[in-house]
Formats: sequence, structure tokens, C-alpha cells
Amino acid sequence: MKPHTAVLETEVLAAFAPVQLHTVFDGTVGAGGHAAALLQSHPEIERYIACDRDPAAHAIATERLRAWGKKVEFVHSSYSDLSTILREKQIPTIDGFLIDIGLSSMQLDVAERGFSFRYPEAPLDMRMNPDAPRTAADLVNRLPERDLETMFREYGEEHRARAAARAVVSARKKRPIRTVGDLLHVLEPVLRKGKLHYATLVFQALRIAVNDELKELESGLSAAVEHLSVGGRLAVISFHSLEDRIAKNFLRDRAKSEQLQLITKKPIMPTHIETRQNPRSRSAKLRVAEKIGTSHA
Repeated sequence: MKPHTAVLETEVLAAFAPVQLHTVFDGTVGAGGHAAALLQSHPEIERYIACDRDPAAHAIATERLRAWGKKVEFVHSSYSDLSTILREKQIPTIDGFLIDIGLSSMQLDVAERGFSFRYPEAPLDMRMNPDAPRTAADLVNRLPERDLETMFREYGEEHRARAAARAVVSARKKRPIRTVGDLLHVLEPVLRKGKLHYATLVFQALRIAVNDELKELESGLSAAVEHLSVGGRLAVISFHSLEDRIAKNFLRDRAKSEQLQLITKKPIMPTHIETRQNPRSRSAKLRVAEKIGTSHA
């Protein structure tokens, strides 16, 4: 399994360069690419909280970050649990908060995770945390047609959401939809072909729903602002318009209320060199803000 290439690594380092980072919360440590870069660039870091809900990521990051020893503290959880995690670790404030909320290469490239339509025989899973209670197969086989349509439209921005939902419900009456290939077979006749794979937006919608990603993002950002020290910074890397819209609106609203100062008025995008080297980075957007309000203590 190839480790995830850290997206916008140079730009993330530049975002945190002016800050004395004594305590950092990395909410999606993944394979540890951003973590290694920040730990290398900020020797003043005393505690680096490496959080991820994917245990496979922890296994890789543990080896990659071994050189920094006890500075790195691994947590198997969602970044939306930030307040609880910091309370348990008796950490009142953090100087840096980073989340990279895209799928990693190591998730896409492992067939049995069910994230990619390159593996039609894979189970239709899509859980970032394998211990989570429901899979994508559970949703497509159990949700009412109207709920499926809403999910495909709101989370996938799929224009043919109604046709896709109707096709799913019709197919599952004959036999359960268990694998990636089962769902592709159902969707192919009803979704338009174009530059994107016809199933991309439905798969996006299912992944967001299975992992409750949008609520996680809202909760995590709120907690980050609460616990950031004055002068501390938060950075969010998103990969589709729904995530970026939430991040943009959240940071803008907190800037209006004078809790944050926007460091990036427009999102930072990967360079052409990066997108050539790592095509999966092409839709990445980085937004950064700095805490200017009263510190939580």
C-alpha cells in the first residue's frame, strides 16, 4: 500500500511558518506527510496530536513519525471530538489545527475499502473507520427512495438524483446491492457519461453520508476556534465544493465576528507542477485563518 502524498505541503508549511507551534492538533494525520513536514520545520513543537479515525493510517504514520518519539501522540477518533480529546489530555489550548479532508491514496488503492469504482468486486463499504456501524451497502439497500434521492442531490450534487434513486430501489427488490460492481451496474444505464466517471457523484454522496463528513467538518471547525490560542492558526484542505463552501462560510462568519482573521481571502490551489506529479491533488483547496479573539482557557 503506497502512502498518501501530502497535498499542498509547501503551502501548509508557509501557512504555519509565522506561528510558534508548541501544541498542534492534526485531525486527519493520514500517512503523516504533513505531520513530518511540520515537525521538521518547527522543532519547538512539544506535543503533536495525530488524530485519525482510520486505523490503517495510524499504522503507517506511526512508522513515518517514529523519529519524533513521544512528541507525537496518536488518537483513534474523529477530529470533531477535539474538545473531548484535549480535555482528556489536559491541553487547554492549541497553536495549530490542520485537517486534510480528502480521501487518501492508501484508502482509494485498497480494494476492500470500497471507495473506488476501479475494484468492482470490492464490498460496498466506504467507512473511514472500519468500526463504524453502517456501510454504503446498508444505505443503498435500506433507505427509502426519497431519502436516497435527497442524499444523491445534496451530498453528490447529482442532477439525475431521482433516476439514480429509482434505479437503486428497483434493483434491490430483485437482489441486494452488495459490491461496488453491483452499484455500478445499476447506475450505468441512468447516469450521463461525461468527463467524470458516471458514478463519481453518487459515490461521493454515499461516502459523505456513511462518514457524516459535513457535520464532522462543522463541529471540528467550531471546536478548533474555541481551543486555538490567540495568534494560533487553523488550516483546512478540502476537495469538493460542499466541503469548501462550509469552510469558506465558517471562516468568513468568524472573521466578521472578530474571532478570526482570514489569512487566505481566496483558497490556495496546487501548482501545475504538483498536479502533474499528483493528479489527485488537482481539486484541493487550502484555507487558513488566525485566532484574534479571546483565548479559551
